[in-house]
Amino acid sequence: MASVRQLKKDIDYLVNEVVSDCYMALYFHADKKEAIVAIMQKAISLRNELFEMTNNPAEKHNKSLVKKHYAFVRSQMLDKIDELFASLSNLCKTAA
Repeated sequence: MASVRQLKKDIDYLVNEVVSDCYMALYFHADKKEAIVAIMQKAISLRNELFEMTNNPAEKHNKSLVKKHYAFVRSQMLDKIDELFASLSNLCKTAA
C-alpha cells in the first residue's frame, strides 16, 4: 500500500485536474457558468470529504482494517473523480 501522504497527493492532483478542466470549460462555454461552477464546488467538497476520510480511519489499531479503509478511500476517489469528469464532459457536449 502506498503511504497516506501519497494518497493525499493523489487526491489533490486529481481534484486539481478537475478544477483545471472546469476553468478551461468556462473559457469555451461561458454561457454554462453556473453548471460548471457547481461541478467545481462538488470537486472541492469531494477533496475535503476524502481528506477527512484519510485523516480519520475508523479502526486505527487493526492494520488489516486500516488497509481496507485506505483501499476504500482510493476506490471512492477514483469513482467520484470519474463521475465529475463525465458530468463535465456531458455538460460541454450539449448545445447551448
